[in-house]
Amino acid sequence: MSPAQANPAPPGPIRVLVVEDDPVAADAHRMYVERVPGFTVVGAARTRGEAQRLLERTPADLLLLDLYLPDGHGLQLVRGLRAAGHTADVIAVTSARDLAVVREGVSLGVVQYVLKPFTFATLRDRLLRYAEFRASVGEASGQDEVDRALAALRAPQPAELPKGLTPATLQAVTDTLRAAEEGISAASTAEAVGISRITARRYLEHLVDAGRAARAPQYGQVGRPELVYRWLTGHHAD
Repeated sequence: MSPAQANPAPPGPIRVLVVEDDPVAADAHRMYVERVPGFTVVGAARTRGEAQRLLERTPADLLLLDLYLPDGHGLQLVRGLRAAGHTADVIAVTSARDLAVVREGVSLGVVQYVLKPFTFATLRDRLLRYAEFRASVGEASGQDEVDRALAALRAPQPAELPKGLTPATLQAVTDTLRAAEEGISAASTAEAVGISRITARRYLEHLVDAGRAARAPQYGQVGRPELVYRWLTGHHAD
């Protein structure tokens, strides 16, 4: 087994490999990870094959893994890595909500799932909990200590959203935005979701701040230009 496969855990930051085919999302994930104390990004891969090649020469403790890659499913990558002796843990970053996939991922060493779209606060929470779990070493004194170690990983706090925003409405706005291939205005989003234009704009701006959407002015024949929002990470369920 090579040093990269053994994934030794020397003192220092937790080494993260970002595996994400969308370049905008990959840059956002890298930026988020680098903002969390105790973590460093050692590389980024856009395909399953590229990730395998990187891991052959670059030790990593944790994969931040998109499940939908151009050359295969993310869990196929994990299965192959396990067969080759790689022991890096995995946090899946995905829009996939199939619980059968979740169960399979757990069996392969996926320690957390982060559903897109997400905020920096959400990923930070998962990373810090993973770091707490990873820091648990030595022999447990009893069942309570084992339970506490697992609770750090398995019982995350609810994701933080700006005041006044709710996960259900955020999901509805996200679904509407992703379906609008040519982009959509706050007014049209509000009509589709059943909320006010001002509220719709707050959710759309939140997605822009999170690196999941972009906005640009659209000029009509008369009047002021209207802001149009577009989803940034493509049209597959990534």
